[in-house]
Amino acid sequence: MTSTGVAPTTLSRRTRFGYATGSVATGAFGTVPGLMLLPFLTDQLGVAALWAGVIVFLPKAWDVILNPIAGRISDRTVDPRGPRRPWLLRGGITLAITFAVIFAGPELGSSTADALWVLVAFLACASAYAFFQVPYVAMPAELTSSYDERTRMMSSRVAVLAFTILLAGASAPAIRDAIGGRDGYRVMGVLMAALILVGVIGTYVGTRAPTYPAVSAGQAGLRDQLRIVAKVRDFRLLLTTFIVQALAVGAMLAGVDYLAGDVLEKTGAATVLFICFVGPALVLTPVWARFGTRFGKRRGYLTSSLVLATGAVFVFSALWAPNWVVFVAVGVVGVGYTGAQVFPMAMLPDVAATDARLHGENRIGVFTGIWTAGETLGLAAGPGVFAVLLALGDYRSSTSGGADQPDSAVTAIVLGMSLLPAALILLSLWWLSRYRDTHDPDPVHPDRSIEEAL
Repeated sequence: MTSTGVAPTTLSRRTRFGYATGSVATGAFGTVPGLMLLPFLTDQLGVAALWAGVIVFLPKAWDVILNPIAGRISDRTVDPRGPRRPWLLRGGITLAITFAVIFAGPELGSSTADALWVLVAFLACASAYAFFQVPYVAMPAELTSSYDERTRMMSSRVAVLAFTILLAGASAPAIRDAIGGRDGYRVMGVLMAALILVGVIGTYVGTRAPTYPAVSAGQAGLRDQLRIVAKVRDFRLLLTTFIVQALAVGAMLAGVDYLAGDVLEKTGAATVLFICFVGPALVLTPVWARFGTRFGKRRGYLTSSLVLATGAVFVFSALWAPNWVVFVAVGVVGVGYTGAQVFPMAMLPDVAATDARLHGENRIGVFTGIWTAGETLGLAAGPGVFAVLLALGDYRSSTSGGADQPDSAVTAIVLGMSLLPAALILLSLWWLSRYRDTHDPDPVHPDRSIEEAL
């Protein structure tokens, strides 16, 4: 890193908002493929549900390998703009272009050829995303040295993320339906790519003001760095919790369009579900942040996770209850989801910054590379697991925008949106309950490891 300054305790509103703007890009990419790609493959290209799940999963599984490499590369970047910001621009612009390409394929005459186009384009898009997302997530640990300021940063980021998920999640199906057919998907892809580009440029410009502290990159090789990071107990616990919850959220996200069309059977239901899911974050993000300041981030994460699981259980009522009951249940999911995004993203830079302070080496990119790899794996595996449920439920793919589904498929859809994610979230709390919400080194023995200091 080229700057010799010290990370400030507080940041200006402009910097906090500038950083948060990057969530426009991450929110659009994280939401739209998870929501639209599986239905695009099964209901437009005629790809069998199981193979569609494989296509959605493989590119993001590749990111599990690529993300730590991207983090290591950004750790070693020397640039007057800071070590991360050049990658925001390089990775972000490529991300926007390749995103549009996913849905822009010509009709190649067979489902296999069309599916291969999607697979290759999605693989390129996921690779570009790694080089945007990993440096982006690494930045809070370098932007400020304050434990509470990072919570405020994440509060702003989650608010922007929630707005983007609401905007992208509600508008993408509406754009597709308004135009219809593959052209609807093509136009939707271009407009979402433009939204991604807005987030990329916004966060690049908005994070130019702070002074970035000088922390030398670790001298060990990537494999050794990964081994060292893996020994940090709290990071392992936090990461495992987040991966399991990402798997649950990924399954729910994949199921929204199916729940709306095949279970609720109401025009515009997908948009309403997204408003219920994401709307609470626009109001409750600062509430959860204050909760964390008063009671601690770990307790906040536990509480919000329990609310999320409770809401998911009640979504099971979609098999017999009126639609408004399902919308309320998804609203409860949204309340919990808000906190379950704020707290882990605020806890990660605490762990990474403490490691850098204790050892004098910059492994923040490696931490965030592993973190985003885990998140990507969970969010990718979620639709894959949901696709397996569809296959077990005898879901019927088509090339005409949907087909009448048997009762077994309807049940599979509801299970994938309710009891399955609820069970995964409750399982994740076993690891979270062992996490310790402190990262100060031992004042008597400052050279001890994080685990020993605790």
